[in-house]
Order: sequence, then structure tokens, then C-alpha cells
Amino acid sequence: MIRFCVLASGSRGNSIYIESPGSRILIDAGLSGKETLCRLSAIGVPPESLDALVVSHEHTDHVRGVGVLARRLEVPVYITRPTLDAAAGTLKKIPSFQLFRDGTSLHIGDMSLRPFAASHDAADPVNFVVGHEESQVGIVTDLGVVTSLVRSRLKGCGALILETNHDMEMLRKGPYPPSLKQRILSRVGHLSNVQAARLLEEIHHDGMQCLCLAHLSEENNHPDLATDEVDRVLRRFSVRPSVHVLSQNEPSPVFSI
Repeated sequence: MIRFCVLASGSRGNSIYIESPGSRILIDAGLSGKETLCRLSAIGVPPESLDALVVSHEHTDHVRGVGVLARRLEVPVYITRPTLDAAAGTLKKIPSFQLFRDGTSLHIGDMSLRPFAASHDAADPVNFVVGHEESQVGIVTDLGVVTSLVRSRLKGCGALILETNHDMEMLRKGPYPPSLKQRILSRVGHLSNVQAARLLEEIHHDGMQCLCLAHLSEENNHPDLATDEVDRVLRRFSVRPSVHVLSQNEPSPVFSI
């Protein structure tokens, strides 16, 4: 069994707690160190029980608290070399790190992680499939375009944390400057509700138990728009996952698969 909780999801901070019977990790720590510790405590997880911090890419909303937590908890940071170099100013000195490459599986205790390349405007961004025995959680956020690699990696996941960043019409009519709108809509930006729903349609299977909608823009999306878009896909299937919209401001429920 795998249990997971999304401590925060959005442009102001992202962090995912995942545990297997023998391991506990954080994927990203984009909140402050203090706030991350508070949210772990709120779900009953002693911070000192963490085995590792794993970093997807160097943007501040994913690494803000990594250095503080690594030093305070004395846990290793798993990170790619380009991301380590790009995040050096934010991370500062960390006591221990383990380098990995996309496409090469990691093992942290009894938990496996399969990092795969993501199209995003960062040095070496990756997404993950995290597994223990037959249980798998797919994590797809900060992704500008869905590739065949993304589709192949996510097939068979029992839970999916899927970016639904923006409604395209809200973004186009919204307050962002044209350059930022162009970045978000580009191949190295973020997935829209429509793109996420299309991916879901392609990889849905009867064993998918849980779908978490992630990284919603507070200015360019609304939970009802995101859920309506994925519901249009899911209603075509007789077996559907439970759907949960993730929050920037509080941890999600703790899910088990």
C-alpha cells in the first residue's frame, strides 16, 4: 500500500508527502520549512521520520523549504545535477544529496521512483511515478505539453496527481501580461483543463482509484471549471476514480491505494 497527501499545490508552494510500509518521502518542498513542518504535523507525520526529499525542478514554489528541511532533519536530497546547480542559491548548503537522471529508477527503502522528463521552462524538470509493489502514484505537474513518454509512464497508475493549471479562456481574458500568458500556453508552460482531460481520456483504466487536480491557478482557473472538464471525460467510463481538487492553503486528505 501507498499513502500520500498533497501538503500544498499551486503557484505559491508545492509539496507531496508519500509513504510506503517502510519509507517516507517528500517530493518538493515549496512552502517555507516552518509551514511544511506544520502541515506534516497536521496529518500526524513526525518530520524526523522522513527518509528523503526529492526535487522535481528548481522553481521557488518547489524548492523554497528544501535546504532548511535538509539541514534541520538531516535527510538526503535527491536531485538532478542541472537542477542542483540551478537551485544552489535557494538551497544553499545541504548536508547530503544523491544525484539521479531522468529515465533511471531510484529506490528509497522499499519505495521505487521512476523520474521522467517534463516539458517545462526549468533546467532539467522531471515528473515521477512512485511505486511500492503493485501500487503506483503518477505525478504530472508543471508540464507544458503531453508527450508519448508521459502517456506511457502513467498507464496503469492507481492514483494520479494531474495538473489542471488554467482555463484557456480565463487566461486569455485575464490580467496577466502577454509575455506571461504566452509562457503558460507554450510547450514549456502548464497544462490547461482541456489538455489534462485529453490525457486522462488516453490513460484511464478501471484500476485508477484516485484523481487529484493540481496546480490550479488562482487567477486563471476555478475548481468547477477543472472538475467539469475532467467529468466530461470520466462520464464515458463505467468505472471512475474519485476526483479531488487540491488546495494551496491546506493539506489534502490522506489517500491510500
